[in-house]
Amino acid sequence: MTSDASHALAGVKAGRQRRARLWWGVMAALVLILVTAIAVTLTLGQSFTPPQDVLRVLMGENVPGASFTVGHLRLPRAVLSVLVGMSFGLGGVAFQIMLRNPLASPDIIGVSSGASAAAVFAIVILQLDGPAVSVFSVIAGLGVALLVYGLASKNGVAGTRLILIGIGVAAMIESFIAYILARAPAWDLQEAMRWLTGSVNAAQLNEAVPVLLALLVFGGLLLSRGRDLEALRMGDDMAAALGVRVGLTRITVMVCAVGMIAVATAVTGPIAFVAFLSGPIASRLIGPNGSILIPAALVGACLVLVGDYIGQFLLPSRYPVGVVTGALGAPYLIYLIIRVNRRGGSL
Repeated sequence: MTSDASHALAGVKAGRQRRARLWWGVMAALVLILVTAIAVTLTLGQSFTPPQDVLRVLMGENVPGASFTVGHLRLPRAVLSVLVGMSFGLGGVAFQIMLRNPLASPDIIGVSSGASAAAVFAIVILQLDGPAVSVFSVIAGLGVALLVYGLASKNGVAGTRLILIGIGVAAMIESFIAYILARAPAWDLQEAMRWLTGSVNAAQLNEAVPVLLALLVFGGLLLSRGRDLEALRMGDDMAAALGVRVGLTRITVMVCAVGMIAVATAVTGPIAFVAFLSGPIASRLIGPNGSILIPAALVGACLVLVGDYIGQFLLPSRYPVGVVTGALGAPYLIYLIIRVNRRGGSL
């Protein structure tokens, strides 16, 4: 091997090592932020619980006062926030990478609206509650995703066409929701609106079980297709040339992403813009230095956890987490639309 070739190879290796260090550095920072947010959530609310008491509760001891405050109020809320945020973040960024467009979020293309419409219909019209509402919303979320995909699949799936069709379908679904709410009795209207806002209020640990299972199953399968998903960022033709089965990969990614988001939505309602924001934030942090799937999941968890804490304790009145994330996400959506319009955009 010539000296020039050796230097070139050494440069490539050094570049890979530098990118890997940056990726792991960002991951470590996100984990640290998440752990810190969990610690603050468990120790500091309307009252302060000493860290040693929190640890005793987590170890299963019965600590007067702290067992109820931490074990029954704060811990379920924190666990559900983290799992739901990861589901929204991972599912949202998968859509955005697959379609090479930061606007291709389930928030935008109707998946969350479909799950919401089914839940409102179940609550107001069918008088259902609990797991039945969750089942309805999961099925509807998957159904809307398949509908939008089918309508956009003429001569292959174009990202822009899918987004536009999804926006149209979402608009029709929102009209359906408004019609049901207009006819709803006062009690059902209150329950439906609480669900539509997106909230982890009154969270219970058993509600986190289906979200965890969906995250493990669908998220694990999605991460296993990470290489194929990254290849799609270069375009369908290039991905196919690299041996990726484009159609199968798209279907797999869509089912996994929608499955996670639909289950999370069924438990907490549609927490606005978390799926939309997580990918672009993770992309800004990571840059071209590695996969953004896991970083986006961590960003989503931080957004929900921190947003819920802000809504509960740092504002003049108490607000559900969906109100806080919506206030953060709407200006960014406007900025991103302007940016994509000027440059044409991908993550």
